[in-house]
Amino acid sequence: MEKAITYNGGIVMYADNGQGNPILLLHGYLESQEIWFSFTEKLIKQGHRVITLDLPGHGFSGSVGSEHTMDHLAGAVNTVLLEQKVEKCLVVGHSMGGYVALAFAKVYPEKLAGLCLFHSTPNPDSEEKKANRDREIELIKAGKKELIVKTHIPNAFAKENLKRCTDMVEEATLMALETENEGIIANLNGMKSRPDSTEFLKTVTQPVLMIFGAKDSYIVPEVASELANKFSMHSTVILENSGHMGFIEEEKRSIEIISEFEKKVFGTI
Repeated sequence: MEKAITYNGGIVMYADNGQGNPILLLHGYLESQEIWFSFTEKLIKQGHRVITLDLPGHGFSGSVGSEHTMDHLAGAVNTVLLEQKVEKCLVVGHSMGGYVALAFAKVYPEKLAGLCLFHSTPNPDSEEKKANRDREIELIKAGKKELIVKTHIPNAFAKENLKRCTDMVEEATLMALETENEGIIANLNGMKSRPDSTEFLKTVTQPVLMIFGAKDSYIVPEVASELANKFSMHSTVILENSGHMGFIEEEKRSIEIISEFEKKVFGTI
């Protein structure tokens, strides 16, 4: 059952279901908490408590202003946790959600039990990436959101998984098309201006797990390998048959990985 809370003058929609140690799932760019529906359902059946939310500017959560910094989005997460009286949780961030998870870890370290970057990195945007985000903003303003969506969503899946994942590709496409233009622009601006978190990630003392897809066209294998070497103090898992959407493309394996990590984080193994 979804709930609503006010944050910084906007509404944030969220859900908190199941029993056990809390796992917070943060969705990515052009997604909403609905992207986690099947994943969440299975985690709950395995005895986990799962919290999801529509990050401001996505899903049914409103946007506030022209730029949503990652700290602003992390504040929305904290507001939900305060409302649900969650003292510590395992934070799992997919893509943009990983940027939010890193911001949350910086601002609210006392609430972080563990951190999972799921198809995400601590790297800042390159100049090329910033220019691409500016182009997306101009396309949105020109009423060409569909052009962005029809490119971004299929590219997030490994080519060989597109046919098998047709239903989820269609759902993700609809999710993206329903995202308000103002929210997309605010979050693009926020991602573009986010800081470099590489040095910070080296200092995180809570358990950290990075999950990459061997067939990811957004975080290519060379970058994933470089990150795994740079952060050898943390754990890395490669999903061999996934693109950028491993929790869909290799759902069963991903659930196993997160479940095992949850046990490590909360000291039950």
